[in-house]
Amino acid sequence: MRKFVVLLLAAVLMLGAVPAFAQDAPGTIADIVVASASAETPEFATLLAAVQAADPAILEALSNPEASLTVFAPTDAAFAALGEETIAAVLADQALLTNILLFHVLDGAVMSSDVVAGLEANDNMLQVPSLQGQYIDIAAGDMGAITVNGATLNLEMVDIAASNGVIHVIDAVIMPETRTIAEIVTEMAGAETPEFSTLLAAVAAADPAVLETLSNPEAELTVFAPTDAAFAALGEETITAVLADQAMLTSILLYHVIPAKVYSGDIVAALTPVEGDMEATPEVEMMPTWLVSMGEGTLEVATAQGATATISVTEDGVFINDAQIVMTDVDAANGVVHVIDAVIMPPTEG
Repeated sequence: MRKFVVLLLAAVLMLGAVPAFAQDAPGTIADIVVASASAETPEFATLLAAVQAADPAILEALSNPEASLTVFAPTDAAFAALGEETIAAVLADQALLTNILLFHVLDGAVMSSDVVAGLEANDNMLQVPSLQGQYIDIAAGDMGAITVNGATLNLEMVDIAASNGVIHVIDAVIMPETRTIAEIVTEMAGAETPEFSTLLAAVAAADPAVLETLSNPEAELTVFAPTDAAFAALGEETITAVLADQAMLTSILLYHVIPAKVYSGDIVAALTPVEGDMEATPEVEMMPTWLVSMGEGTLEVATAQGATATISVTEDGVFINDAQIVMTDVDAANGVVHVIDAVIMPPTEG
């Protein structure tokens, strides 16, 4: 059935591959947006206004003939759906506006055929990094639909070729995550089906610096978050003892934190040998700050607690120490969360 769905997607995308704004010699992405905004039936007038109100670097990038970019472009109707008050507020906040626009842009020209191939290879779900830094979720839906972070891709307006990339039109403005890790944990703990209620209790009982760090919007963190079931597996007596020992609890929590933003793609990249040289490993000074050392299928990573943890890839999945990573790449304004099925303990001294 999945094969049929993918073939259907490919057929639909091919039918929609004739660009609505095709030109014999296409201009840059910026040129196409300007031309459409000033057309008899404008499509990107609000997008143009947003680009002009954002950091000038946005317009420079979209105008750069040497660039290679993919833009998921919201229509005027997509912006209008936000409401006049929201649009006015966003246009008046240059930092927020720039952040939102960068979330609509990918590095490199990603054609519809690339999307279809990626969906086919990844169980009809893709996560791709935006220029804003957070990941965009691309998914295959019902009846051949494709969504981009919840916005529907207009299959009649894909592969609009530009001299510096490609435009795909979407029917909604997509928003990067603005909640901090602390806010996400709090909201999930209070959900109808809570997931992190024990983790929230642990953070509240630990040194206040832990909560301050997870709440800091300027931080860049990776948190391996144990579920309620992971904590429950420790037993009530152990949980009670740990919650009563602030120093121990703080040490355990910080052991679940990497003081850098590490996505699953970064882990895969670090585990992938350099092409053409299976023995090649990066020089120490070229390694990211979070990576201490590498082995065959393993990574030693630096935690905020001070000790290292081991990430390993096996036929059973991806693990950090003995905990399996069961969900990856939950974006936050100040980092990323990976959900794990066990509490990991820092090594004891001596």
